[in-house]
Amino acid sequence: MTSEGGNGGTRDAMTKRILVVEDNDLNRKLFCDVLAAGGFAVEPCADGNQALERARGFLPNLVVMDIQLQDVSGLDLIASMKGDIHLREVPVLAVTAYAGKGDEERIRETGAAGYLSKPVSIGPFMAAVRGLIEKAA
Repeated sequence: MTSEGGNGGTRDAMTKRILVVEDNDLNRKLFCDVLAAGGFAVEPCADGNQALERARGFLPNLVVMDIQLQDVSGLDLIASMKGDIHLREVPVLAVTAYAGKGDEERIRETGAAGYLSKPVSIGPFMAAVRGLIEKAA
C-alpha cells in the first residue's frame, strides 16, 4: 500500500462501518470523531438495550463495545451478538475501565476479538480497530 494517489474513487464503496456502543457521552464522541477522521462510517449507540437492534440495521464491520454500560452488561451483549446468525461474524473490540486480573481473558472468552483498557490512547485504539477490520476482511 502506498500513500500516493490515495484511495481514488473506490473509497465510498469500501468504507468500513463501525458501531460504537458507549454510554459515556465524551467517550462515545471521542471514539466516533477519531474513527470518522480515520475514514470509517460510524454509528453511535448510547443505549446498550438498543445495541443489537442497531447492529442488525447497520451491519457493522466492527463493534466497539463498552463493557460497563449503565443498563446492560457489555459481556451479555457480546454473547448475544455471537448467538445471532447475522452478527456472529462481526468482531468486537471490548473497551473497559475495569481492567482487573482475569478480565481480559473472561472478555475474550465471551467472544470479543480485541480488548483495550480505559483510558484509551488514540494510537493503540486505531491500531486495534484497523487490525480487527483487516483480519475480518
